[in-house]
Amino acid sequence: MQQLNLPAYDYKLKNSAGTSLIFDAIRRKYVTLTPEEWVRQHFINYLIAYLHYPKSLLAVERGTTYNQLAKRTDLCVYGTHGRPVMLVECKAAQVPISAATVKQASLYNQQVKARYVVLTNGLEHYCWEVDFVTRQYLPLSQIPLFTALENNS
Repeated sequence: MQQLNLPAYDYKLKNSAGTSLIFDAIRRKYVTLTPEEWVRQHFINYLIAYLHYPKSLLAVERGTTYNQLAKRTDLCVYGTHGRPVMLVECKAAQVPISAATVKQASLYNQQVKARYVVLTNGLEHYCWEVDFVTRQYLPLSQIPLFTALENNS
């Protein structure tokens, strides 16, 4: 797998029936190792180990509905109050973060209603704070610590 612009960590890999698997600490099981999953697992580790996000408040591939279509969010961070505070959309490293990617995440967030939206392909990371009154996405220079999310929600 490609080296990412995220801190390295001691991930767990195994093979099963010729398929590479990586351990997902949130779902507590091995999942198929795809380029997108590689990014997601590194980003999860970054949130927990470096930005102090509680593992218990992260949800992977939670279902949501948009225009009567079932969709799955890559990663959702919940506040201690139980409501989503951050939506994270992960792409494989070779997939550029484009206007279409931003649109996809913002459409998902219309249902989730998280105050922060993050897009990452493991090489580039973008974070916005959502102003629901003006319907604007305000770019942030960095991804906030979990304590900042809690203080602003």
